[in-house]
Amino acid sequence: MAFPDPLAGLDDMSAEELRRAWQRVTGEPPPRVSPSILRHALAWEHQAKSQGGLQRGVQQRLMQLGARKTRTSAAGPGTRLVREWQGTVHVVTVGEDKVVRWNGAGYRSLSEVARAITGTRWSGPAFFGLRKKLAA
Repeated sequence: MAFPDPLAGLDDMSAEELRRAWQRVTGEPPPRVSPSILRHALAWEHQAKSQGGLQRGVQQRLMQLGARKTRTSAAGPGTRLVREWQGTVHVVTVGEDKVVRWNGAGYRSLSEVARAITGTRWSGPAFFGLRKKLAA
């Protein structure tokens, strides 16, 4: 059984039909953009719904860039981070396999390591100095 392609009719829709489609797909009022851009945005929304959309990290990065308040550097493979906490120096390395290593154990993220070190929830990038506030 073939399912109808939601992208097939976008080129033939009027501006008003595109606005109604946007409202139906997103539940939000349509943005004030040209019909051409709205077509592209609708196509993206349909594809995101069918394929899962952006990864959480990408969404967070876009929100951060849009807010223009902080900038986070990535801790890629080969990165070595050093942080002093309550008189103890902690060294963390990010392996080629993207596993974060500290004290001989592997962690999935810098935030997990920061939590293990401090006993409280921390943003790993903030704890290790990878998140910087931007000047106003």
